[in-house]
Amino acid sequence: MSENADAHHPTLPNAPMGLASVKEPVTGHIVSNDSCLKGKSASFVRHTAIDISGTPLEGRCLVGQAFGVLAPGVDERGKPHKVRLYSIACPDDGEDGAGCVISTTTKRVIDERYPQKKGDDPGDHSLFLGVCSNYMCDLRPGDPIQVTGPNGKRFLLPEPTSRRNHDYVFVAAGTGIAPFRGMAMELLQRNPISSQVHLVMGAPYTTDLIYDDLFTELAAEHPNFHYYRAISRETRPDGRRGQYVHHLMDERMDLFGPVLANPRTLLYICGLAGMQSGLFKAMAQHGVDDGYFTLKKSLAGVDPADWQLSQIRRGVRCTPRCMVEVY
Repeated sequence: MSENADAHHPTLPNAPMGLASVKEPVTGHIVSNDSCLKGKSASFVRHTAIDISGTPLEGRCLVGQAFGVLAPGVDERGKPHKVRLYSIACPDDGEDGAGCVISTTTKRVIDERYPQKKGDDPGDHSLFLGVCSNYMCDLRPGDPIQVTGPNGKRFLLPEPTSRRNHDYVFVAAGTGIAPFRGMAMELLQRNPISSQVHLVMGAPYTTDLIYDDLFTELAAEHPNFHYYRAISRETRPDGRRGQYVHHLMDERMDLFGPVLANPRTLLYICGLAGMQSGLFKAMAQHGVDDGYFTLKKSLAGVDPADWQLSQIRRGVRCTPRCMVEVY
């Protein structure tokens, strides 16, 4: 890493945290709960907006943070359901511009059961429905909802006075797009800057793209916003197989290489852990990893092409210019 690397580290805001605890949640109310997919998809994803006016959270939630939701009822042990965290998908001043309405991106979890721990029945393939995700997707305008938070102090945009000092690369897959909706709106609409903003969105099928209409409109309206789609399970127009986000960036290093090599650039990654590892390998192979992460001894000297996911998890340490939220 270069000697003056610290000069390019972002100055993050002092984010408020824990204003509403699990023991003392606040009551919000659903404003809207609409599909945010384009076309007919096998998935069900909603943009959920919640009125938090009159609570300690009003005007205190920053894009990049998360808030918690407590689903009603009890689990199989008779205990209250654990809090689930959801990324904030609106700008710093909320959906309404006054900090009274926050939002998130809610995907229904619908799956078959499979063994996850010792003692689980391998023959049980019954339907599993995510408790909180389905509860949230079922809510209607006016319904109450128990909210906690906010949570998170690192996956944030720089403080407003220094945002123009950076360019931005956002990389997302699936509902990992949630914070980047709010960040794009913040940087392009609410408090616009002239910095370059690149958004790479990954989805299995074109119909699974989330907020695609919004990002397409923003790209048409703002010359400094660049939107790229990586579709993994559809054949591309030229006959080649589909691609994940790290494949797209690897193939287009003629474009992304100079952006990532610029010390002004901040990198944000949100989505599945495998996406992060593939991206880190591609960056190291093209020599544009400097300033974003450092390697521990376990990876030093190992060809990036041979890096394994487990090695990357243990052997890569992100710098302040690289913000990661993966699951």
